[in-house]
Amino acid sequence: MTPRSVVTVRVPAKVNVQLAVGGRRADGFHELANVFFAVALGDLVTASPGSPGSGVMLTCAGPDADLVPLDDSNLAARAAHLLAAHHGVEADVRLHIAKEIPVAGGMAGGSADGAAALVACDALWELATPLPVLLALAAELGSDVPFALLGGVALGRGRGELLTPVPVDGTFHWVFAVADGGLSTPAVFHECDRLRDEAGTGSADSDVPAPEADPALLAALAGGDAVALAAALGNDLQAAALSLRPALAATLRAGAEAGALGVLVSGSGPTCAFLAKDAEAAEAVASALRASGTCRAAHATYGPVAGAEVLPQA
Repeated sequence: MTPRSVVTVRVPAKVNVQLAVGGRRADGFHELANVFFAVALGDLVTASPGSPGSGVMLTCAGPDADLVPLDDSNLAARAAHLLAAHHGVEADVRLHIAKEIPVAGGMAGGSADGAAALVACDALWELATPLPVLLALAAELGSDVPFALLGGVALGRGRGELLTPVPVDGTFHWVFAVADGGLSTPAVFHECDRLRDEAGTGSADSDVPAPEADPALLAALAGGDAVALAAALGNDLQAAALSLRPALAATLRAGAEAGALGVLVSGSGPTCAFLAKDAEAAEAVASALRASGTCRAAHATYGPVAGAEVLPQA
């Protein structure tokens, strides 16, 4: 290997424009029909050579950087170790994460950093790992990691890691409202099960219909129709997120009153997503949300965008 001096990878956040959740399986997981949508809000992960025997060294800067673990529990560190082990090389690397994606916000920020670290270390160590192998390694790291490699829009089946690209026409404009604190994804799934049991429908996979992608949503994406997409947005975890964090209802209401076409909790929350008519409308919704006092920050952005990609060297 002849490592480069530094590699920086940009990786996108995701919003689930549809998250259909099946019942709890015997292994504790839930079958999903998960339509991932990559947006321009994203993190930067920079890899540079470490000293021999140093292992993976992590640093982080940006919003909520103090909430990001800097040990081997971080998916970026785990990605570096996994890639190195696959190729039989030493995982001596410095990784710096510049955060923009909310931490524990339902936008797969940790998964995105894991994907970015795979790509960055692969380029730094000049391993030229084929994409199918990177995707398989990504799936070992977590259900959301493979999508961060691909970007665009894709339907995730299984736990979300089995991806099929979804056709999209044009650009959609989004606003994301960031809440104080995060929500644990396992806790939100557990609450979803509890609410289903409480409602008498049952929460096991034998009780809940198999999740399927909504044809109306897929048609709206293919047709570039923001109004139709707004009408088809859906998240089976939203009730659970609102149960655990009731204040999110005020955030959703504030965005709707500001003119958003569609509103939903992003993934397991607590970040809330708002689909806008165009870029100008998105800025207006973001401004209204900031003024509403119902969220810590609001970001206007767009998508779909590409997955993890190496930036040109300066």
